[in-house]
Amino acid sequence: MSPETVEAIKPWLDFIHPLMMWGILALTLYAGYLGYQYRQTRLATGEEKKELIKGKFLVRHHQAGSIVLAAIIIASLGGMASTYINHGKLFVGPHLLTGLGMMALVATSASLVPFMQKGSNPARYTHIALNTVLVGLFSWQAFTGVQIVQKILTNMFG
Repeated sequence: MSPETVEAIKPWLDFIHPLMMWGILALTLYAGYLGYQYRQTRLATGEEKKELIKGKFLVRHHQAGSIVLAAIIIASLGGMASTYINHGKLFVGPHLLTGLGMMALVATSASLVPFMQKGSNPARYTHIALNTVLVGLFSWQAFTGVQIVQKILTNMFG
């Protein structure tokens, strides 16, 4: 890539991360819904269970969760790289530190899957708790990210 091309896209790099993260937040909520539906399937009996099984909620939950895991790590690292490219440093503050914590939460949550597959209820409850905290932090991150984007826009056009 030529230096001219890099300079031309540099200002727009700051917007890729927030757009991706809002999409990942939506996918995270969908994965949570699928996980809840799978839990309902596990707890159901009789005809209700037969009907719920048709939804293939576990497979879809695993697929969505896998995408969330990869996307959150890639988009977080991309956001840090974009900040460094555009500003020559990372701004160490609540947004960055919470984002790093979220990467740890999503990775830890995913690492519990083999234990849940073996029937471990403590792993299930830990998985649910970690993901509940993750959604809370993610929601907060989304709004602090909007504030950061507003500052960037003000600096660009203000």
